[in-house]
Amino acid sequence: MEVSQRDHLAFRRAEPGVFAFIVFLCGMALGFFPGARACAQSTNATSAENPFWGSVTAEPVTYQPLKLTLDDAVQRGLKNNLGLKEAENAEKILHGEKNVALQEFLPTMVLEGDTGYYMHNLAAQGFSPKEVDKFTALFPGGKPPANLSLITRDDLTQGQIRYSQILFSGPVIQGWKAAGAAERSAYFAKMSARGEVVQQVATAYLRAVADASHVQNANALVAQAQVLLNHAHEAHVAGTAANLEELRARVQLQAQQQALIAAQNQQAKDLILLKREIGIDPDQAIELTDSAPYSELENQTPEELRALAYQSRQDYQNLQNQVIEYKAAYSVYRSERLPTLSFFGNYAVSDVNGAGTHGNFIAAGQLNFPIFREAKLRGDEDVAKEKMRSVNAQLDDLRNHIDEQVRAALLDVNANKQLVDVARSNVEMSTQALSDETDRVNAGVDNNLPLVTAQAALATAESNLVESLYQYNVSKLLLARAAGVLETQYRAYLGR
Repeated sequence: MEVSQRDHLAFRRAEPGVFAFIVFLCGMALGFFPGARACAQSTNATSAENPFWGSVTAEPVTYQPLKLTLDDAVQRGLKNNLGLKEAENAEKILHGEKNVALQEFLPTMVLEGDTGYYMHNLAAQGFSPKEVDKFTALFPGGKPPANLSLITRDDLTQGQIRYSQILFSGPVIQGWKAAGAAERSAYFAKMSARGEVVQQVATAYLRAVADASHVQNANALVAQAQVLLNHAHEAHVAGTAANLEELRARVQLQAQQQALIAAQNQQAKDLILLKREIGIDPDQAIELTDSAPYSELENQTPEELRALAYQSRQDYQNLQNQVIEYKAAYSVYRSERLPTLSFFGNYAVSDVNGAGTHGNFIAAGQLNFPIFREAKLRGDEDVAKEKMRSVNAQLDDLRNHIDEQVRAALLDVNANKQLVDVARSNVEMSTQALSDETDRVNAGVDNNLPLVTAQAALATAESNLVESLYQYNVSKLLLARAAGVLETQYRAYLGR
């Protein structure tokens, strides 16, 4: 499109700030849409950085789009998320180690049997010819047989059963307690990981829903800008408007197209992240069927939420069991000074060269006293004591941290609720302003510059509303996480 010299001069004289306004439109397209901003700044998240961003792919790709609700996404995450899988595996490992510790309390029985041909060198076992000569008086005739050989051969068949059991051991008893506490700690770590999965998946789902709203708004603004350009072009062709009006409308259309491209790109990337977190192949098309929820929370005081968190937070219970574990480990080292009582027995039946069987039996008790290991015992005890003090300090800090998290999350919920109210009011006022300005342009009272400004203001207001609603829902998820009830009550907090 060419601009005449007369129109260009009029443009320069009448609208000295229009070039700055064009820059403003382009900045609005790439700056006021948070999706575009995130697209420009964010990097692709990988499971190497955070295992909760990865998953085990559970299903093959289908040609039909997969309809996905928020509940479906959460359940898939709880089933396939990599971070949760690692926590579950850690719990199973500690369960196996607890069974190993249990064996110390149980009797050990081993059954053995063997048969074979054996050759023995009596001289190697101390029966040299000189030793044999000492027993010559015992042989008939006062001398050993002429065919007496120091190499003997025999067929030996035997079977035996061995039994052993520790009757009392301080380290074994305390080690069993430590193993039980470690297993419970791993359980609560797994439950905490489940809460992390719910938060990650729900946040990614809500982010994708917000992206869809950005794309929808951008499409509507592109269509609106296209209509404005058509009207400006028709007016310019009819001679009722300067070429400047058409130029301004075209710039507005291209700015909205830029915003649409950025929003679509960010939506595609966020959908990939969501699919990766819940075990869906990246090539699988999905449709999010839930819209952005909105509801107001009941008034809750920090004291009520803190009490709920002390009762429900898995990480808090995890650390409490770590305290028990380290206390038991400390007791293990202290009890190493105590004696250990054990019992062992053995019964064997053997047959030599078919001469008949003979039974052998052993039953014995054993009592062990540590005499001189004081340096090692004191060193182990000191190390365990400091570890116990460290975990106690962490528990005290976590109490304060929970209080801080609950209060901060509650403040964010209240602030974001107010931001949503303000954003909704801005959308209503911007919509009314755009409607009024459209009527003025259609009536010939104004040119399209105020109309473009009103469109930009509405785009900003709608984008801010989408982001405010997203931040409000995320802050409610964080509040539920801080209270330790995210997995069971995320629907109630989101108002679904």
